[in-house]
Amino acid sequence: MKKRIMAILAYVLPTFPLGFFWHLTVFADYYKSLNVYREDILIPFGIASMLIQGFIWSVVYERLFSGESILRGAVKFAALACPLAWSFLVIAVAAKHRMSSVSGYVQIETAFILVHYAIVSPLIAAVYSRKS
Repeated sequence: MKKRIMAILAYVLPTFPLGFFWHLTVFADYYKSLNVYREDILIPFGIASMLIQGFIWSVVYERLFSGESILRGAVKFAALACPLAWSFLVIAVAAKHRMSSVSGYVQIETAFILVHYAIVSPLIAAVYSRKS
């Protein structure tokens, strides 16, 4: 249970500030120009989403990659998580939402996913590595 909680925290604690600063600060004007987000963003929904994802990813990691070295586990996990996240956070959103530039959205969100999983994958891997 301790590892599960640590893995969830390894996902959520960097995800919230990264997502907040990426989407609502650093690239806020760009996202506004894409006209893809609502004006009244619902932060509690975002936090709930992160907690759910953190829980699911912790279960997935523990069942598939537990005991791997940090590097090997992080790479394997990212190889699974990135395409899956990209499919529902980029492709599905671009397919369903009106926006001023689909290609612009795909590029900025793809970059976000790559940065995001480059950060959280080794953190989750560290929780479940052989040496922990």
